[in-house]
Amino acid sequence: MASSSLFSPAPYHIISYGTLLGTTFFHTFIGGIVSFQVLARPQFSILMTKIFPIYFSMQTALPAVLALTYPASRWGGGLSGIAGVLEPVNRWSVLVPIATIFATGLANLVVVGPATTECMDERKVQERKDGKKSYDSPPHSQEMTALNKKFSILHGASSLLNVASFVATVAYGFTLASRLE
Repeated sequence: MASSSLFSPAPYHIISYGTLLGTTFFHTFIGGIVSFQVLARPQFSILMTKIFPIYFSMQTALPAVLALTYPASRWGGGLSGIAGVLEPVNRWSVLVPIATIFATGLANLVVVGPATTECMDERKVQERKDGKKSYDSPPHSQEMTALNKKFSILHGASSLLNVASFVATVAYGFTLASRLE
């Protein structure tokens, strides 16, 4: 490795992209599913409440790193860093995917994730009151029914944001690949 590549943003850009894509793919399609299948519901919930803040932080921080390390074209022309991301020619192929990844990660980190955790805590309190788990067969109290509906909506919103992030990450991967040709 040439020492000059240590000072180039390009390797850091590729490493950040690979980390983002790999983490998102693994958590979405492997880790989360397998954990749900093999862990009891309470342990799964504990695991996810510990993993999600880290995962959503990565989905928020890594797009920022991608914007900061966006490399100029090797063949001349174009700007690097945020200036390159903001170039009009890069609006749809670079800015929109990176901004989407950032926004969906941030929404899950600061809004949807905390609201989901709060709803889970409220369900635990209601479980003690009702003497019945939130995931037990119906009937449920009106309070638990409302909390289960709220949880389903929040979980669905978080999942949708996560899938949007994954799609945007893959879309940006095609942009990166086109720069290698």
